[in-house]
Amino acid sequence: MHAYNRLPSSGHSSPSTPSSPRSRSPRLRSTSNSNSGGGSRVKPSARFTPGQPGPRNFAHRLAWFILSILLRRQGIFLFAPLLYIAGMLFYMGTVSFDVVPNIRHHPAPGSLYRSPQLYAKLLPEMDSDNSTAHAISTIWKNSYRGGEWRPCINKSSGGRISSGLPESNGYLYIEANGGLNQQRTSICNAVSVAGYLNATLVIPHFHFHSIWRDPSKFGDIYDEEFFVKSLANDVRVVDKIPDYIMERFDYNMSNVYNFRIKAWSSISYYRDTVLPKLLEEKLIRISPFANRLSFDAPPAVQRLRCLANYEALRFSNPILSLGETLVARMKERSANNSGKYISVHLRFEEDMVAFSCCIYDGGEEEKRDMDAARERGWKGKFTKPGRVIRPGAIRINGKCPLTPLEVGLMLRGMGFDKTTSIYLASGKIYDSERHMKPLLEMFPLLQTKDMLATPEELAPFQNYSSRMAAIDYTVCLHSEVFVTTQGGNFPHFLLGHRRYLYGGHSRTIRPDKRKLALLYDNPNIGWKSFKRQMLNIRAHSDSKGIEIKRPNDSIYSFPCPDCMCRSNKTEDSRSSSVT
Repeated sequence: MHAYNRLPSSGHSSPSTPSSPRSRSPRLRSTSNSNSGGGSRVKPSARFTPGQPGPRNFAHRLAWFILSILLRRQGIFLFAPLLYIAGMLFYMGTVSFDVVPNIRHHPAPGSLYRSPQLYAKLLPEMDSDNSTAHAISTIWKNSYRGGEWRPCINKSSGGRISSGLPESNGYLYIEANGGLNQQRTSICNAVSVAGYLNATLVIPHFHFHSIWRDPSKFGDIYDEEFFVKSLANDVRVVDKIPDYIMERFDYNMSNVYNFRIKAWSSISYYRDTVLPKLLEEKLIRISPFANRLSFDAPPAVQRLRCLANYEALRFSNPILSLGETLVARMKERSANNSGKYISVHLRFEEDMVAFSCCIYDGGEEEKRDMDAARERGWKGKFTKPGRVIRPGAIRINGKCPLTPLEVGLMLRGMGFDKTTSIYLASGKIYDSERHMKPLLEMFPLLQTKDMLATPEELAPFQNYSSRMAAIDYTVCLHSEVFVTTQGGNFPHFLLGHRRYLYGGHSRTIRPDKRKLALLYDNPNIGWKSFKRQMLNIRAHSDSKGIEIKRPNDSIYSFPCPDCMCRSNKTEDSRSSSVT
């Protein structure tokens, strides 16, 4: 019986007679038609000889030799993938890749700043549209099911006077950090905590901030005497800690116990943790103090917040006087609209643009400016290893500051035309000459405090960012329409203050910037469609003008119902007098 060389069908091989070296040459299966099974095996003696048909050249002979070795061993299953990869590499090596196909990746809608192109396209139809006249006179015409609201802060707790207040538990000294309106948060929260703990509040101390760089004190911005008198029936307020107290601390505030309180702490924390230390020391310090009190507080605490923010805090006479002068001048320039004007809070200063990491149309120069501003203001923050910044995603999410051009497009789409007067509240606009040009083309009656006031009138405030912001705040407060283009404490407080003044309605346009990003990046949109979308955004702002505060909302943006009562309903027990 001849020994056959074959691949075993299992892990065991049947015993057979060892083959001689001559019999180990490659075997061929017979393909002759004479073999009825078509699969009879060639005997060991059958092998290639020079006279037989077979590989005709060296390459063929080498291929047959390698194949015969692999077929005789189980290792074929290991070598097969390698042979496949080698074959593919050999094949690819014969293909030229000098010409690489150009695969175009389309940016996501809303991810690019194309507002200038949209403005150029829409401008002819925009200027020829005569259906937008007198929009400012008809903007707040919706009726509201809940009716209007009115201020109803109870300014006297049971009618007691300052001499009737219980004996003070000690002195509360707080250090307010941040800009104008963050400091305002600190002041109002401090009044609430002092009243709740029956402490004497020391006039808050303002930190000097590295960004705002304003050394103003409390009395430079607010009317200190009016503040003390307005709170006299509820909270004792003094401008100085008595010497007999300071003597215990060597007249050094750094020796006074300083509480490091977590943000949004509950009023119960102050009762359980702060009050015992106050009773023990008779003077405590809290630094920093902004946002250190939860918005979800009992009515007694909320009432003191309302009293401090809406009644006791009045700007100092120099600021108030200039602010009211600019309001009068804006109304004079708006005579064609019955003295009504729009105010816009525009956040397009260099530091704001840099911090956002958004890309506009300034090219390499803009990139250099923004890189330098980021390094200057937030050294290393934006260049940390592994940090990935996606400007397109930021824009899609509505986080990019609106440019002056985008604000102008939005307002024109909302129905305000060239006869509308606009007051622009802003710091120094980045690349202002280029960016402000289209906004001035759309609204030639636009004014800023620098345009309305004389250099002599502005001189006392020029180098004080908080005082300049207070002037802007005053003019925006009394406008018919307030437009906020970016988040922050300035619109946060104005939203609530305007509700307090205007029957519970904020009269504020708060655009959906996600929608704006998509619209401004749509090259196919026409003027009528664009205008329809803008009017929808305007109507949405109107419908959200009157909103009721939810538990964790800010009382400084939502004064109803803690600081206001419904005009068409009986007053509740919390309110006994009208301011």
